[in-house]
Amino acid sequence: MSLELVVDSRANGIWLALLRDGKLIELHEEQGGSDFSVGDVYLGKVRKIVPSLNAAFVDVGYEKDAFLHYLDLGPQFASHHKFTKDTLHKKQNVSDLQYFKLEKDIVKDGKMDDVLSSNQSILVQVAKEPISSKGPRLSAEVTLAGRYLVLVPFSDKISISQKIKNPEERERLRTQLDAIKPKNFGVIIRTVAENKKVSQIDQDLKNLVEKWKTLHNNLKTATPPQRILGEIDKTSSILRDMLNSDFSNIHVNDAQLTDEIREFVCSIAPEREKIVKNYDGKIDIFEKFGISKQIKALFGKKVPLPSGGYLIIEHTEAMHVIDVNSGNRKGSEGQEFNALTTNLEAAEEIARVLQLRDMGGIICVDFIDMHEKENNRMLYEKMKDFMKHDRAKHNILAPSKFGIIEITRQRVKPETEIVTNETCPTCNGTGEIEASILFAEEIESNLNYLLFDKKEKKVALLVHPYLEAFFKKGIISKQLKWWLKYKKWIPVRGMSAHHLLEYSFINGDNEEISI
Repeated sequence: MSLELVVDSRANGIWLALLRDGKLIELHEEQGGSDFSVGDVYLGKVRKIVPSLNAAFVDVGYEKDAFLHYLDLGPQFASHHKFTKDTLHKKQNVSDLQYFKLEKDIVKDGKMDDVLSSNQSILVQVAKEPISSKGPRLSAEVTLAGRYLVLVPFSDKISISQKIKNPEERERLRTQLDAIKPKNFGVIIRTVAENKKVSQIDQDLKNLVEKWKTLHNNLKTATPPQRILGEIDKTSSILRDMLNSDFSNIHVNDAQLTDEIREFVCSIAPEREKIVKNYDGKIDIFEKFGISKQIKALFGKKVPLPSGGYLIIEHTEAMHVIDVNSGNRKGSEGQEFNALTTNLEAAEEIARVLQLRDMGGIICVDFIDMHEKENNRMLYEKMKDFMKHDRAKHNILAPSKFGIIEITRQRVKPETEIVTNETCPTCNGTGEIEASILFAEEIESNLNYLLFDKKEKKVALLVHPYLEAFFKKGIISKQLKWWLKYKKWIPVRGMSAHHLLEYSFINGDNEEISI
């Protein structure tokens, strides 16, 4: 298994595509200055307490108040709140907790109005981004994530990832952290810390303690609502959490961003610096790695399967429903075998689509009916196996007697939605367009303008792949006629991201030319 990260820097932001063995498994859009991301820490102000929900609504600067439940306060909330209050009142002048006196843990089944009151300032962390009409979901148990560790202030507990199975390795890590961690700071040891040197883990711990110091310094002069500490950008977050021996390449189409990512990779894994590569090809980077085509196929209502079957994905406010269809698949092995084969293929694609589109909440999958219990058991085990790479928390139930598999998947940010249906840019859906010959003349007229009036030295035409064939086909093609007319070769490149009658021109520096 090999992982590749493709980074497409655009004028309006950055798109990140994570590929596993060439298949798109994650897609993220990163816009500069975006607030309310998971992990961001805010000083908020309690707007109101709702006893019936045992929760509070907190103003963190979002258009709608954020939601904080009593269970999300964390057992060390009294210590956490005392530290916040003392810092704001200039009584807590250092971030170090060595001499900080911890308060008693709050009771697990307590009431929100016993610990919070309206207009009170509170330090909180975004646990879920704003989704639909809801504001952010908050946690008052602030934690700071690093490469190998998660720092938990006001706790002395050392927790170890359950994915680290070796008892000797667990004991080694526990002993090492017990010796180096600061007083009144707990840690969670992440899976990637397995078999790592103590020097690497110690450096990660020092970075997190420094991050806590930054949070404390920012808190000293803060007034609610205000962001105190922002989570690292999405590119760095993916690399921090996933960079391992499986990562083979990181392709970036911007030289400055390439240097920044290379510098970050050096800071967390110096031996992996060479995997960061600057892409300066003339073809769009998403087009080059086949990402645009995969986006078109995987973000629609109908998702095709390699064998000829397909998935129908419907979305409601409360849940997602996925229907598996065999399509025109034919086989001589019998109905049961064909159903099993299609279902297994669909299960693998569903696991990929859930992660790619970041679909959360309740997902009901209607697989093709199978009569043999062994086949249903196999499907269930394979579904769990396909989803083991998904970083979001999830739970999968065995098939019901109707062949339905129910999945719950953690939802911490809005589902990624990309419109894949194309409306003809010329007819706007009416079904009537200008004559094809006039469209070709329009392109040629613009070529005349660029080459003769604007004196462009190098020009390339980007069109839909169907039109690419039209301009290139034949012994005396349109492209050849242009060469005879302009004494310059005009490259014609197919772009699957373009609409059918959409076109654009780029210059020798691969920059779009405005007409």
